Formats: sequence, C-alpha cells, structure tokens
Amino acid sequence: MRVLALDTTTRGGSLALVEDDRVLVERDGDAARPHAERLPADLMSLLDAAAAPMSSVDVYAVAAGPGSFTGLRIGMATMQGLAFVNRRPMVAVSALEALAQIAALGLEAGAIVGAWMDAHRRDVFSALYRVTDAAPYEPERLDELDPATVLDPAATLSRWKTLGTLAAVAGEGAVAYQQLLAPPTRLVHPPALAGAIGRMAIARARHGLSQDPASVHALYVRRPDAEVERERKIRNQRDGAIEDSVIVQRPSSEG
Repeated sequence: MRVLALDTTTRGGSLALVEDDRVLVERDGDAARPHAERLPADLMSLLDAAAAPMSSVDVYAVAAGPGSFTGLRIGMATMQGLAFVNRRPMVAVSALEALAQIAALGLEAGAIVGAWMDAHRRDVFSALYRVTDAAPYEPERLDELDPATVLDPAATLSRWKTLGTLAAVAGEGAVAYQQLLAPPTRLVHPPALAGAIGRMAIARARHGLSQDPASVHALYVRRPDAEVERERKIRNQRDGAIEDSVIVQRPSSEG
C-alpha cells in the first residue's frame, strides 16, 4: 500500500511518500514560503523524486491538526482535491498523536508519553497517552489518557501528574518550555511528521479506518482568532445599538 502524506500544522510542515512500513521519500517544507504558494507543486516534486506517478497512490493522508488555521485549511483542501480527482480514500491523523507515536518508539508498554505543540499566547496544544504492547504506528499503540486541549504548559503538567510518571514529551512546544520538564521525563525534539502520518495512515487503512474525502474535518482545538474577533465586533455593535435605543427612548427631564 502506498500513501502520500502531508503535514501543514506548522509553517514549514513536511510531506512524505510511504509504502507499507517504509518511508520512501520525506521532505521538510520551506518555512520561508506559505503553503498556498508551495502546494500542490511540492507534492508533485516529491512523487517525481520517487519516480512514482500519482496513479500509484492508494491513500492520501493529512495532519488534521491542531496547528495553524490557514495551514490546516490549505493542507486539507489540497489532499481532499487530490483524493476526489483520483477517487482514493483519505486518512486524517492528529498531529499530537503522530508526535506521541514517535515519542513512544523504543518504550515499553505502560510508559506514558505526551505531545506539546506551540499554540502561542504562552499556551500549548497537548495530549497524553499510555503506550501499549501493540506495534508502532498501529491504532492500538496508544491509549488516550488526556485528549487534545490547549492550556498553559505548567497547568498541563500539573494535571498530568495525577495520571502517572511522564516518560517523554515530544514537539516544538516541549522545546519552547523545556525548563518545566525534569528527569525522568525525556524531551523529544520535533521531527518531520509526514513519514509518521503516512505509516499511521497505512495501519488505519488496513483496519478499514480510511475515510471518504468529504468526511475529513480539521481538529482545531482552539477557535480561530478571526472568528473570535468577528463575534466580538458583532457583540459590540449589538451592545452599541441597544445603548443608542435606550438613550432615544429615555424621557426628557424638562417641563
């Protein structure tokens, strides 16, 4: 089985072509250029490097989030378009779970691993998992202990302490706030995720967990800033209109 995988949760992101349990080609994206300028040309270049025609792709895989809102929309739309045109299924993978799968490599069953992605505003997107005895990248490899959320990293660690000893934390958020992590917790620097996403997608497709492209949705965790700002403006306009109405209806004190 051959999977074309894409991660646009970060500014650079990554892309990979995976076949069965092998990553044939994996590349980091150019962080100096927005995803909208690079896709789908980067994917075509990757396939050319592997001498693999688009028709040889069996499944399209994409990081569902969390991450950059614009990056997520562009990445998912690109892969959905390719899947529709080529009549292939898709698999959407949590970037947090992909990080945790990488952090779990080499660890024994029972170990607890976390993923931290930088959510800015001094917050991290996070999720916590317990490693099982299933093979790496299999859907059963990780048991979710704490679902995807966004919170201050110190508060996240405080909550996690009640769930057991943390063996490893992976991601750029872990690097940004590594001063909060103490032994025996191991810091795993953020790798390119597309290869892991592709291997997870193959395992899920084999379990019948691929999706119709139209059913794929992003995992935002936090609402987009633009949406919050739009609602704030609407609320302010409504409050202003109510205040003006009260002033107009207030009876005069003269006479």
